[in-house]
Amino acid sequence: MIVAQRKSLERIEQMLEGCEQILVVGCGTCVAVCMAGGEKEVQLLAEQLRMRGKLGGLRRTIDEITLTRQCDHEYLDQLAPHVHNYDALLSMACGAGVQLLAEHFEGRLVLPALDTRFIGASDAEGQWSQRCSACCECILDLTGGICPHTLCPKGQLNGPCGGADHGRCEVDPENECAWALIYRRLELLGRLDQIRTIQPPKDHSATTRPGRQRHPAFDADGSED
Repeated sequence: MIVAQRKSLERIEQMLEGCEQILVVGCGTCVAVCMAGGEKEVQLLAEQLRMRGKLGGLRRTIDEITLTRQCDHEYLDQLAPHVHNYDALLSMACGAGVQLLAEHFEGRLVLPALDTRFIGASDAEGQWSQRCSACCECILDLTGGICPHTLCPKGQLNGPCGGADHGRCEVDPENECAWALIYRRLELLGRLDQIRTIQPPKDHSATTRPGRQRHPAFDADGSED
């Protein structure tokens, strides 16, 4: 899932300067799971903005809504009857949601309340870590389901760099060496021979931005590439 965190209240207030009618728009998917932009977080931010506005003597109205998703046009349509009432839409979605909201209501000021951080997974309650770099060249079948491109700070694709100390990463000793993890996983799976597979240099053209994808079912002839 996409992991994000809320900007500071001071930064959000800075973006909202001069706005009197504000709609805080949450998203019910990834950012809700990582407790950054779901319904509860929307309620909290809206209340904080109301209190600060009242204490600061500001004439402003703060309303709130949480959509099922902000990264899909069909869920944005429900805002159409209301957006003209607001000076700004304060989005609590990831960067993709913010951009689609701005595109959907072109001409309406859309502001980001979150910083999008990474594609990750839950490690423990309230804790997430990056697991994927969306590199378009997945080799997890060869590395025991552990991504060296993401977990190794140097992105080593063909074994450890040599700087690890007792299985700990030399860049951040708090972390285990990604290749030590891969070795143990492959050994556990009885597939240690796979560690000898030499990976070619990363094809960075595969991640040329902006990326686009269309499901074959929606092609005219239904054929895959």
